[in-house]
Amino acid sequence: MPCAVRLSKAGPALGGVVPLLLLCALLQACAGRSGTPSGGVDAAAGRQDLVTASDEKPERRRARIRLELAASYFQDDKATIALDEIKQSLTADPSYGEAYNLRGLIYMRLGDFSLAEDSFKRAVALNPMDADAMHNHGWLLCEQRRYAEADALFRRAAAQPTYGEKAKTLMTQGICEVRAGQLALAEQTLAESYRLDPGNPITGYTLANLLFQRGEASRAQFYMRRINNGEYATADSLWLGIKIERRLGDRVAMGQLADQLRKRFPLSTERAALDRGAFDE
Repeated sequence: MPCAVRLSKAGPALGGVVPLLLLCALLQACAGRSGTPSGGVDAAAGRQDLVTASDEKPERRRARIRLELAASYFQDDKATIALDEIKQSLTADPSYGEAYNLRGLIYMRLGDFSLAEDSFKRAVALNPMDADAMHNHGWLLCEQRRYAEADALFRRAAAQPTYGEKAKTLMTQGICEVRAGQLALAEQTLAESYRLDPGNPITGYTLANLLFQRGEASRAQFYMRRINNGEYATADSLWLGIKIERRLGDRVAMGQLADQLRKRFPLSTERAALDRGAFDE
């Protein structure tokens, strides 16, 4: 199932840790990874059997098709239509945990946090190993500043042995820890996320910004140079890179980044700040 959740700009401590480097980079987890039925277990062999179309019950097939439609509408910012499809999915199969997970994301987008939380809880009740739903529930709680509860869910999600998005959950957990003012813990969490996925620009930017604000410009430089020398450089990342190079006294690197900022993002607020020399705002 395709998964691309657009995020609003977050506003945590440190002056906005996540500047929306990638519009579709996920802090929220996908509603489901495949939409295919789970495999059966061959008891004699002690391993999972190969899933075929005949394994899927008719009601689950109908529910899955509706879920896929809902995910497509959700991806296109048609949350109300997506919700209607989810309702039909759950009518076809009330035990479909993935549908409850996506329902939670839809309600989050619609601003109904109570129904979103209920949806995520139902998803996990139906599948206690659903790390996606745990992750999404954790992000919902973080948005509500329920940091301790959020942290527990992120840790639970990351601990699931078959979960393939541990780096993303650690990234989100680290951002939440920054919001909670737990900066030392956030650094550890983000560093682990970066170790698992060094190509994630949100993790790199957040870690660099945290280090820069703490006065560790040399360490921050490492992460920002990797971002600004690659395809994910933005006005935000270039501006942070400029401030880091300025603090370290590297005028050549600072000038190169400034040229990029002026040429690529001439109308940005960061370009205006550069022209004003507002390095300490």
